[in-house]
Amino acid sequence: MMTQADQSIPKITTGVSGFDHISFGGLPEARTTLVAGTSGSAKTVFASHFLAAGIQQFDQAGVFITFEEPAAEIRRNMRGFGWDVSTWEQNGKWTFIDASPTPGAEPILTGDFDFGGLLVRVEAAISRTNARRVALDSLGAVFAEFSDAATVRRELLRITASLRELGVTSVLTVERTEEYGEIARFGVEEFVADNVIILRNALDAEKRRRTLEVLKFRGTTHAKGEYPFSVVPHKGVEVIPLAAIGLTQGSTNIRVTSGNDKLDEMCGGGFFRDSVILVSGATGTGKTLSATQFIGAGAQAGEKCLFLAFEESHDQLSRNATSWGYDFKTLEANGTLLVSCVYPEVQSLEDHLISIRDQIDEFEPDRVAVDSLSALERISSKKGFREFCIGLTSFVKQKEIATMVTSTTPTLLGGTSVTEAHISTITDSIVLLRYVEMFGEMRRGLTVLKMRGSVHEKSIREYRIDKTGMTLGAQFRNVVGILSGNPHNVAPDEADRLAKLFEE
Repeated sequence: MMTQADQSIPKITTGVSGFDHISFGGLPEARTTLVAGTSGSAKTVFASHFLAAGIQQFDQAGVFITFEEPAAEIRRNMRGFGWDVSTWEQNGKWTFIDASPTPGAEPILTGDFDFGGLLVRVEAAISRTNARRVALDSLGAVFAEFSDAATVRRELLRITASLRELGVTSVLTVERTEEYGEIARFGVEEFVADNVIILRNALDAEKRRRTLEVLKFRGTTHAKGEYPFSVVPHKGVEVIPLAAIGLTQGSTNIRVTSGNDKLDEMCGGGFFRDSVILVSGATGTGKTLSATQFIGAGAQAGEKCLFLAFEESHDQLSRNATSWGYDFKTLEANGTLLVSCVYPEVQSLEDHLISIRDQIDEFEPDRVAVDSLSALERISSKKGFREFCIGLTSFVKQKEIATMVTSTTPTLLGGTSVTEAHISTITDSIVLLRYVEMFGEMRRGLTVLKMRGSVHEKSIREYRIDKTGMTLGAQFRNVVGILSGNPHNVAPDEADRLAKLFEE
């Protein structure tokens, strides 16, 4: 809900993907924002992206004051994000004020140095180009020369006051020494700036994970907590909003086939078009087969389908699909199917999510299958994996894409949890595949555990996997404990007695 303070303080759209969502509109206009982070947290990229987006998306000129890296290095580094800084300089859209130290030169900042001369140069550059955005990178390189925090506070107040009077929206970067320690090196910077953003590059379960937190916006609101982000080649900073995404997606009663007529009957006519379906089972129970039938049936009907595989190669999937009656190669040639196969370890979970979103935006599928979530789970912490699943499910539901994801249960016969990370709570339908041991023989059973918004069959049906795919048979009789992972037979008389206890 918009507060009175929000209405009185306008915000400037940054153009940084995802950030404007969690900041409820961007950075407060004509104010200073402190961006604090440790080494490798992408402070310079964030500041550069703020200026680049202003030029590309809003035709707003920017001024970049560098105290650390020479301007030539920044120009070269930013080319990897597709930002042609040199051309923008020639067109008067990007202006460098290079205050970086010259190698071998004596320190410039001595005695009672102040920022008076520098601010005159900044004001002249802003006036000449009519700049609306300013970035200072990094104040820590300058303040390290000062002897005490009082001097730092005085000069920082002078900088922020001058920039505010000039009416520009500014990003000032500073270094931190710890991911969860003091906000900045001198302990005063965050109190002087109007707004504070913290970038982290923490080591989590032997994996580096970048997060962004809006610590404060004076007089206006923002989303609370940390949000994962990534630095993407040819794009820059991409923040993943996750929980900031509202539950605003629509709903439909349109059904889509699972690719198995008997399973459709168990589900009351198929899955809803905007649902996320979890297929959970032990290795070898037919999870990839279920995903193949789901995607193959959709593609054969002319729907655009995206198959994201993280455990099997393209040729393996195509060979297996052919044996079950789906010609993946022809479907791909027709443009109705796209199969993407990659090892989970090639990039972070946040990068995988961004890549999946990009593929969906580009291909615009009607159906998506992810095989499997368990492969992705092993490259992240439990928290990071759950955030990935929230980000994925919320994205596909916003687009009303029928999505099937598979997950491997932690034990061979199932057990107490559908998935280790309890992702079952954010899915709409759950299909359980279980091994059932009977008289020294391993058989398979399927049940629809959950289906939001629809009645469904509650029985556990036996199924077999053959050259036609998955064939569902009759309901298991005289067997209990299948879902708990402890199946055992009961005498027919006892089974009848138990059934009568629950008769209406």
